[in-house]
Amino acid sequence: MSQFDQISVIKKANVYFDGKCVSHTVQFADGTKKSVGVILPSTLTFNTGAPEIMETVAGTCKVKLAGESDWKSYGVGESFNVPGNSSFDIEVSGEPYHYVCHFA
Repeated sequence: MSQFDQISVIKKANVYFDGKCVSHTVQFADGTKKSVGVILPSTLTFNTGAPEIMETVAGTCKVKLAGESDWKSYGVGESFNVPGNSSFDIEVSGEPYHYVCHFA
């Protein structure tokens, strides 16, 4: 799907890592939330509270989940799952990485 309909958008942006990652929270009528954002070229480490599904909308990235030794690449239309109370490293090079984070 290319858009979300009938949502509320939190106007204040979530800005992380000195602006290398910027997202906005969207809330659906049923109370579920997602974030929609962009990561600029960098290598960052994110910590999770709840489980997350990271959906790639544009660009590419390499990801290494906590406890794993191998990096995996993801492109448009692909996603990766991150357990709750965990972390992941993400490397973006070249063009910005656009994503939707689905909170489980």
